[in-house]
Amino acid sequence: MSDTKGAKPISYDRVMLKISGEALMGDQNFGLHPPTVARIADEVESVHKLGVEICMVIGGGNIFRGLQGSAQGMERTTADYMGMLATVMNALAMQSALEAKGIHTRVISAIRMDEVAEPYIRRRAVRHLEKKRICIFAAGTGNPYFTTDTAATLRANEMNCEAIFKGTKVDGVYDKDPKKFDDAKRYETVTYDEVLQKHLGVMDASAIALARDNDLPIIVFSLDEPGGFRGILEGTGTYTRVHG
Repeated sequence: MSDTKGAKPISYDRVMLKISGEALMGDQNFGLHPPTVARIADEVESVHKLGVEICMVIGGGNIFRGLQGSAQGMERTTADYMGMLATVMNALAMQSALEAKGIHTRVISAIRMDEVAEPYIRRRAVRHLEKKRICIFAAGTGNPYFTTDTAATLRANEMNCEAIFKGTKVDGVYDKDPKKFDDAKRYETVTYDEVLQKHLGVMDASAIALARDNDLPIIVFSLDEPGGFRGILEGTGTYTRVHG
């Protein structure tokens, strides 16, 4: 375990940025915090200006989380569909913030809702990326029982992304919660199998297994660190790389 600050620049042409819905809450306990959405849009814009093609998947936990609804007695499939709709709301908010900066953006939904988003058609989505439009993939995979982590990994593979950037509250993967334990140590690199065996909580097991089977690296970094997303590409950021 060691520090990755000052690492060599990482060159990627196309990446997937996965963030949680909670990242859009700011200091609130629920919903969207527009200044926080705008700040994240600034981070995305800074990488977009490097010429990197960007896909995004945003969770919906700030509005509705299917597992919690299910735990409270709601039928699981219904609860998961409600969670998918929450991700569409977050995607539209991010689209609005990005387009306010003059960045062409497309929200692409796995559930058809033609008035607000494009349906998912792989070749069309690839063409948007080639035209340097940011693609925000919403509504998960369109199926219950799959998380947005799995959706992000699936779409990253379909779009031929070179890495998944997982934006979190901490600057990498730790052996235990750094907010609770002062002696927590950060991994510079960790393998997919170690993440699964040690229950490190990077993503859910299905997403990690899918990334492992397709040799898709996962870069875990802090979304709260200003310039952190771009810094990794320039060799100045702090992060953990999950790989084979």
